[in-house]
Formats: sequence, C-alpha cells, structure tokens
Amino acid sequence: MSTVLSSTDLAIDAVDLVKSYPGGRGHEPVRALAGLSLGVAAGTVVGLLGPNGAGKSTAVKILTTLARPDSGRANVAGVDVGTDPQAVRRVIGLVAQKASSDPVATGRENLVMAARIQGLSRQDAGRRAEELLERFGLGDAADRLVRTYSGGMARKLDVAIGLVHRPAVLFLDEPTTGLDPEARADMWAEISTLSTDERTTVLLTTHYLDEADRLADRVVIVDHGRVVVEGVPDELKRELDDDLVAVAAARASVGPTLDDVYLRHVGRTLEGGRL
Repeated sequence: MSTVLSSTDLAIDAVDLVKSYPGGRGHEPVRALAGLSLGVAAGTVVGLLGPNGAGKSTAVKILTTLARPDSGRANVAGVDVGTDPQAVRRVIGLVAQKASSDPVATGRENLVMAARIQGLSRQDAGRRAEELLERFGLGDAADRLVRTYSGGMARKLDVAIGLVHRPAVLFLDEPTTGLDPEARADMWAEISTLSTDERTTVLLTTHYLDEADRLADRVVIVDHGRVVVEGVPDELKRELDDDLVAVAAARASVGPTLDDVYLRHVGRTLEGGRL
C-alpha cells in the first residue's frame, strides 16, 4: 500500500521516535510517541490525523526542534534535528495553533520583524513583507494593528510569517480551525499553491477529514503514538470497498470516505465533522 521512498527522497524522515512525559506524582510516565516513523516526500502535502493525545503535536514539536525525543532519529530537509537544530530552524516554517503575530503591531511590522529575525536585510525584509501582504490579500490592512483583524485575516498573517524566509518545509498545525467557510477556502487555495507551484513540502495536522482529503497527497493516521495507517487518500478509501454494506442513502457521497478509513483504524467515530 505505502510507497517505499529512500531517505534521499524525503524532506521529513523520522524513524522510531519515542517520547514520554512525567505522569505526575504517583503516576506512570505518559508515552506520547511509541516508535513513530514518518516519511514525507519533498514537494508534497501530507495530512497528519489522529484523535487528541495520539501524538501528533509531540511529533511536530520534535520535527521543529521544540522537543527532543527519548530515542529515535529525525531529519528535516536533510538536517538532523538532534545534532543541528539551528540549521533546521533556518529551513522550516511553523504555523502553530496559537497566533504568532504581535496584536499591537501592524501586519507590515509583524512581517518585517519576522524577516529581520530570519536574517533578511531591512530592504529585503520590506520587499518580502509587501510581497506577502499582497499575496494573502492583506494589502489594504497592512498598516492596521493586528488586533483589529478578523480571524481569517489574522490566520493568513500567521501563514505569511511562516513563509517569510521561503522555508523548504512548512508545518501547519490546524491552520483552518475556527475560520469561516470563505476564509477556509482561501487557506486551502494557498496551501495547494505552496505545493504545486512552489514545491514547498507541507506537513498539515488537521481534525477536518474533508480538508485532508482535499489537500493531502498522502494521509497518515496516528493513534497511541504510532502510525496505524498511511497512504494516498483514494487508495485508503478503495481498500474499504469490500467492507461496506449500503443499507440506506444516508449521505450524498457514494463509496468509502476518509471518515470510514479513520473509524476502521482508530475505532472512533466523528462528531460534527471533527475527529
């Protein structure tokens, strides 16, 4: 089912990652990752799915040098995250769930500051900020304080900040949570452009299965700190063809969906379209 890739093909190459956290007084340690292995081909979008506590956030923290594994290894853009974290930070972008922008600065000021932190000259930082403001439709709001932005505008700015230094690998942690349908569609279009036009590798964590189905070249489902299934979305859905019995027309779609794939491998259903 899964395509075997050599390490030279991979923008993200993680092998047997193990990570535990203290369980508190009188409690056993909590194992967040239990030998997770993950390979992401350069220039692709991979959707990382799983229930809360499955290990998604811990995996992202390790791959972005915000945490160290107890054992295992990981390379991002060909750089070992354990031995050279500074080099990793120069080639990645991270858009976390929480806003990264300064609410009492303008959109332009946030982008220029982020570019300067990444080592761009003042002139280059200004040019890059202007380019990203126009690209994300924030030009008219460039000189407004971020605290006056709508949720969709603020999220676009977060992604722009993550892209300011043209990273080879971009980590997006639930980038569309809380967005209205129009803002969500805009974000989907931008993520697609990153992969198809700019060949940026994207690791996307999401609780929306339709989002993963729409955007991801490959889907990886994680549970209890391990990968339980991975593959191309259409391939994963086709594997369930023989396992489904149609009783009534409950929904417009015909055949298996990622919801069915998720339920089979994780053993939980969805509520309100979210994991």
